[in-house]
Amino acid sequence: MLPLEGITVVAVEQAVAGPLATRHLADLGARVIKIERQGEGDFARSYDDTVLGLASHFVWLNRGKESIELDLASENGRQIALELADRADVVLSNLAPGAMERLGLGAAALRERKDDLVVVTISGYGDTGPYRDRKAYDMLVQAESGLCSITGTPETATKTGVPVSDIATGMYALSAIQSALFRRERTGRGATIEVSMFEATAEWMGHPMYIRMYADRQVGRMGLSHASICPYDAFPTTDGQVLIGVQNDRGWAALVRDVLGRPDLVDDKRFATNIARVARRAEVDELIGRLTSGFGSEELAARLDRFGVPAARLNDVAALVDHPQLEARDRWRDVDTPAGPIRGLLPPMTFADVELPMGPVPALGQHTDAILAELGRDSRFQDTTREKDTHHGTARG
Repeated sequence: MLPLEGITVVAVEQAVAGPLATRHLADLGARVIKIERQGEGDFARSYDDTVLGLASHFVWLNRGKESIELDLASENGRQIALELADRADVVLSNLAPGAMERLGLGAAALRERKDDLVVVTISGYGDTGPYRDRKAYDMLVQAESGLCSITGTPETATKTGVPVSDIATGMYALSAIQSALFRRERTGRGATIEVSMFEATAEWMGHPMYIRMYADRQVGRMGLSHASICPYDAFPTTDGQVLIGVQNDRGWAALVRDVLGRPDLVDDKRFATNIARVARRAEVDELIGRLTSGFGSEELAARLDRFGVPAARLNDVAALVDHPQLEARDRWRDVDTPAGPIRGLLPPMTFADVELPMGPVPALGQHTDAILAELGRDSRFQDTTREKDTHHGTARG
């Protein structure tokens, strides 16, 4: 039995944060019904066309779901959405604040009809406060939360290479949903849950925030290095570089004594503790770089592994795709899409007794007729008459 088998999720979602949470729910066995705007769908469908003509974000985030096209600004579209919610265990949305309420699909209205429903609202900055109505895309939240101020090089602030504000939000939503379902099993009570992209990212800023609050200093942008640990960086070899991350003083001893052949440095007071090494970071980095430059990358990596010193290669994405660890652990599977099968990685949570499914990526509206038939309706109930005071709003995350 899959962990979430029998759970039904209705998702009014766009882009990354909401779809990531619900894709993991689908991976865990839940039925996920994705409500998409008629004729357009989730705008992530149009980000690019690099995966057999499909968008890379969309195929990553939407496998295993059913797609129904609905005009939520029409009376019939709203009624269909309400009927789906009445049959669901979870309703998740990541539209602009207040958009679901204007559509008559807010948490209070849904739970008045079905009190044991778990309703999750994802927004940029939350449903209250002066930033409530600000646009909130991943780069903007990374900047507003201070994440960009500690990411990059001393010369240039950057955002991360993947949308970590979106991902953090999606994972907190996933955790909250599973927790709410577990509580419902014991109490019968549903839940109303709010997850903010800004607050999710602020939570991830805990280490630099504490340094700011209690040491009164800003963590610098360190590139590959670390503000509180040394040595922790890329170091040169005869044919490239290897990353070394020493986490404690035992690791320092193993690095200089066993790997680099300098036992005299183990108890050298200038370097014997991490606090001392951080205070002399430039000197330590220059010293270690001078010693590593006498080794080839393969030889150095083998010695680091042999003596248990944390190390890694600075791989590009092609090296990740061909990584021997993924191959050895048989992590690749085929995933069906409207354009044909593509490769996909198994979900990272591995159950010993069951392989989590990797369902097909749906075409826009692929399941509309089947879902309407379950409700005793047909496509004629999909009118496009809109009420003047309702709209979808701007999607977040």
